[in-house]
Amino acid sequence: MKNRYAALAADGILAGVMLCIGCAVNLSVETRALGAFLFSLGLFAVIRLKFGLYTGKAGYMAVRPLSYIAEVLLTLAGNIAGAAIGGGLLNATRFADRFSAGAAEALAPKLADTYPGMFVLAFFCGILMFIAVEGNRRASEKGDSAGGLFLVVVPVMVFILSGFNHSIADMSYFFISGCAGAVSAAPYFVLVILGNAAGCMFVPFLKRLTSGEKFR
Repeated sequence: MKNRYAALAADGILAGVMLCIGCAVNLSVETRALGAFLFSLGLFAVIRLKFGLYTGKAGYMAVRPLSYIAEVLLTLAGNIAGAAIGGGLLNATRFADRFSAGAAEALAPKLADTYPGMFVLAFFCGILMFIAVEGNRRASEKGDSAGGLFLVVVPVMVFILSGFNHSIADMSYFFISGCAGAVSAAPYFVLVILGNAAGCMFVPFLKRLTSGEKFR
């Protein structure tokens, strides 16, 4: 019999690795818009292959039983492990210096931000991630493949080009950089993880509170 918790952890690791791939291509192109577009492959693969991503699951904590929180936390742990694995593997390649320098540069202004700024930018990212996941699900149920793709790609591009904070993507940059800024990284990631969760839950919480809308 398949172990459900092992499967959740494995899906979390796979999602973390996929976001590392997205970070790698984002660091490899000079055009910001192109990098943001190609990065969206990571989230699209996570959704289509049903891997487990923290920001893909956190929103449903607002409408599911408390026991669901354990699933989200296990997914988060898997994502962190996947980001560490992906970052370590990228640093074993001939592109290690370029990747490491680019990731450190991308992460530096985030770690230097104020605590409220870290949280708010993560909050807005969470809203976009819930829109991507729930929007894709609803479009897929209607057989609207083009709409489903659009609802993944555009929110991802918006959060990257807006400079919003995504906990797992930034965790990937952190490991790719060789853990640059480790001293200031802990409070940053705590705030971003919480901010992402708050943003992800914002839409389903308000919709359920005001209209009774149910989410799967």
